[in-house]
Amino acid sequence: MKKIKVLITEPFEKEGKEILINKGFEIEETGKISTEELICLIPEYDVLIVRSGTKVTKEVIEKGKNLKIIGRAGVGLDNIDVEAATLNGVIVMNAPEGNTISAAEHTIGLIFSLARNIPIANQTLKNGKWEKKKFVGTELYGKTLGIIGLGRIGKRVAYIAKGIGMKIIGYDPYVNEEEIRDLGITIMNFEGLLKQADIITFHLPLTKETYHMISDKEFELMKDGVMIVNCARGGIIDEEALLRYLKKGKVKGVALDVFEKEPLESSPLFELENVIVTPHLGASTKEAQINVACQLANQIVEAIKNKVIKNAVNFPSLDEETYKKLRGYLSLGEKIGLFLRQMIDHDIKTVEITYSGEITDYDLSLLRANILVGLLEKEDKRVNAVNALLMMKEKGIKLNEKREKKPEEFTNLITVEVGNSKKVSVSGTLIRDEGRIVKIDGFSVEAVPEGVLLVCYNEDKPGIMGHIGTVLGAKGINIASMTLGRKGKGGPAITVLNLDQECDEEVLLKIKEFPAIKSVRLVRI
Repeated sequence: MKKIKVLITEPFEKEGKEILINKGFEIEETGKISTEELICLIPEYDVLIVRSGTKVTKEVIEKGKNLKIIGRAGVGLDNIDVEAATLNGVIVMNAPEGNTISAAEHTIGLIFSLARNIPIANQTLKNGKWEKKKFVGTELYGKTLGIIGLGRIGKRVAYIAKGIGMKIIGYDPYVNEEEIRDLGITIMNFEGLLKQADIITFHLPLTKETYHMISDKEFELMKDGVMIVNCARGGIIDEEALLRYLKKGKVKGVALDVFEKEPLESSPLFELENVIVTPHLGASTKEAQINVACQLANQIVEAIKNKVIKNAVNFPSLDEETYKKLRGYLSLGEKIGLFLRQMIDHDIKTVEITYSGEITDYDLSLLRANILVGLLEKEDKRVNAVNALLMMKEKGIKLNEKREKKPEEFTNLITVEVGNSKKVSVSGTLIRDEGRIVKIDGFSVEAVPEGVLLVCYNEDKPGIMGHIGTVLGAKGINIASMTLGRKGKGGPAITVLNLDQECDEEVLLKIKEFPAIKSVRLVRI
């Protein structure tokens, strides 16, 4: 088995590298490189690890013929073309937990610095000026802190701020309100938060929706003398508008760790005494760097070695409990897809998936992806679980999914029906932890979805198995196992054989010569 090759283009703590090396991965570090250099290097590598300085463009991704994972040692993904990665079947993952405490603590540090004028007081005293009266501060106890974005970092900031007696209000349209209220955070709408907060802090990604979400209109809604902290992403605040409202006095002070353009070495904001700036230090602690490197390295190992995907932004991520419960079904789902693809002529137009039983309690997005991979990969080798849903939509295939809590015959059952001018359906389950096909077009069977399968639609007449056995025996083809299904005596039936060898078209034509056999197909899994 060839070694997995990992390219690291930015600082990555040795603890993370050791995890990869100990698992047999081959590592190469380049230091900072240009996009052009990366395009030349990337075809050799299976994994790319970056921070925020490396631009992973569409061109880079398309040249990465072996690329399976792009790992961001941090949280933000502004420098990675996630859409291109998804289209090309490349997993993009980050390490969101590793820097939570560091980023939250930096935010709190900046809030204290703003409230007590610490940086400017420090500087003037060092310049020989004792200006005690000039730097009268503000107590944080009892003040209202508005947190925009209540993910891991936002919630951690709330926890610390609550400990110093601040009132916490928050805005985040994607969170569970009951969970947030349990943390002592009062949920508000966006405008309400802007109007009531004494200090506002941001903890959300930069997207089309959040770009310049704070500009003139929003500043006008804020309290006079509001203080603002941004340790999230530059571009969330319109820096030109911020400068105007600082000069007006509407905004008493601002602390910025991030900027619309980075690195940033000069700005009109830097000239104001009520502006505190740091060069994107939110995650810059030794502990955070080690945590992020170890978390990302372990995620990459799990993804490559065990197919367990965590913290992927373009791929269904399953926790260990869910993965253990679904592992056998994931493999079975892909085999059902492969089986069906070979059972239907022409392009598939519709797909209907019905999940039944205990598995409906779990996230089934990865199972769905595996089924679609099986359906599509015969005709498009680019397809994998990352891009299967996207490619299905591109092909104009309509997908419908249903969940049924109580299956009729099995503890769990997956039923997939595909259609164009006709429809074919297959149901599968695990029997003694092994995948089995238990229904084909409503006929009850028990077929092993492995190797070469011969599928015959026939009438329930004597002599069929004898005829098939004679034809196969004449060609030296051994039958490994067989299963028969019928809906009534003498009526339509199905015969499924697992074969030890391939058979050619001539054999299939000879089998079909028996009058009661309506059709014959060879399925390879």
